[in-house]
Formats: sequence, structure tokens, C-alpha cells
Amino acid sequence: MMESGVLWREEVTKLAAEYPDVELSHMLADNCAMQLVRNPKQFDVIVTDNLFGDLLSDCAAMLTGSLGMLPSASLGAEDPATGKRLALYEPVHGSAPDITGQNMANPIAMLTSFAMMLRYSFDLASEAELVENAITEVLAGGMRTGDIMTPGAAKVSTSTMGDAIIRAMEKASA
Repeated sequence: MMESGVLWREEVTKLAAEYPDVELSHMLADNCAMQLVRNPKQFDVIVTDNLFGDLLSDCAAMLTGSLGMLPSASLGAEDPATGKRLALYEPVHGSAPDITGQNMANPIAMLTSFAMMLRYSFDLASEAELVENAITEVLAGGMRTGDIMTPGAAKVSTSTMGDAIIRAMEKASA
């Protein structure tokens, strides 16, 4: 265990006392990576520092087939005056500068990050479900960007995938 891990564990344990309805268990990062691969459904939320978070999110991404499938939310503490919290939503893969301008990025992580924003920051659960259901429909129809390509599927560009998801949303809301 890294020395910084001792401090992390102490601080998280102190913080957990403020949330008695949340179960806390500690796990070393290497075991967590193994457990993610072995039985990912055992986890609801994983709280970690940035270094291990990057490693574990890349490991978890492969359970979905690609980093292009994973949304991310960093949620701040609730403001006691407004009841709102600061939040940052982004795809786990970040900006993917290595493929900028090539129309080959998977837009699903960005769109599901947007759906999370609708749900958690704007309390628009039905609108979030509209986005998520449209993505599910398009994937069920066999459309794939290169990162999640499977035999028999139709390989499409970023814009084609995005347009198909928009069409599925329009169809569902008509």
C-alpha cells in the first residue's frame, strides 16, 4: 500500500461516519481491478484517488467494450443554501486528442454523460431516459463505431452514430 493510501483510508473512514446509511468497505486497487473483471455487479460506487481511479476506470471500460462507452460524473457536495451541487460531467476517455478531427470517436460516453447531467443536476429523469433508451435502440439495431465493432454490425462514424441516436430520440418523443 502506498503511504498516501493510509491518509486516503483515514479520511474516507472519517467521512463515512457522516453517512451511516452508506456501506463502506476498503479494497486494495489491484484486488479491485481483479474484482471488477470477476464480478462487476458487486460494485455500486467506487471512490478512489485520481491515480487508481484512472487505472480502474480503464479496466472497467473493457467490461463495456471500450472507453467510448463510459460516462463520468464528479459530483461536489450539496450547497446548504441552494440544495444544488457543483458537478462536472465528461466521458471517461476525455478529449481523445489522438483521433481529433477523424470522425471516428464513439459519442456514446459523451451522450450518457449528458444524460447523467440531466438526471443528477437538472432533475430531468425522463429526458435522461430518452437519451439512454435511444442509445440502447441504436446499439440493438447493430450500429457500431470502430471501437465497439462486432462481426455483422454496421461500422459508422461519430456523426452517423450521433445522428442515429438523435433520430431515435425524435421518434420516441413524437
